[in-house]
Amino acid sequence: LLHLLGGVDRPDGGKIFVEDVDIATFGEERLAQYRRRKVGLIYQFYNLIPTLSVKKNICLPMLLDNKEPGKERFDDIVRTLGLGDRLEHLPGQLSGGQQQRAAIGRALIYQPAILLADEPTGNLDRKNTEEIVSLLKLSNRQYKQTILLVTHDENVALEADRIIKIEDGKIVSDKAV
Repeated sequence: LLHLLGGVDRPDGGKIFVEDVDIATFGEERLAQYRRRKVGLIYQFYNLIPTLSVKKNICLPMLLDNKEPGKERFDDIVRTLGLGDRLEHLPGQLSGGQQQRAAIGRALIYQPAILLADEPTGNLDRKNTEEIVSLLKLSNRQYKQTILLVTHDENVALEADRIIKIEDGKIVSDKAV
């Protein structure tokens, strides 16, 4: 998957389908658009734009395509994330949990097929960690998304449907939970 998202050519020239689309044939520009529209990214350190409001941070992937999110979709995400009263705030005016929820909103706005989450709870307290894990599970069920989550937190890992343990770059176990 990371091989694909980075745009590296497949040595075997094979096809790679995501949502019935062969993305192995995409050029760099089309691959960049695909990543923006179909791959949601959630980072450990939020990566919100500090000079943009929460609303604009959430809408950023669509704004880059000169699009506006549908009002119903946007309102649903904001309601689910509990950010309705924070939309005009800047990221620096939010708690860590609120910043992470805004980052999740940005990752979800295009309703991506794949959600990549890199230590999304690494900087959060237990309460916020539980809320973020619940939101990711809801997103998985509600929007039928594949979520790849990297974590060192065993409690977070145990919430997954499948755990792949990697040590020194090698898969050491792969089990359904």
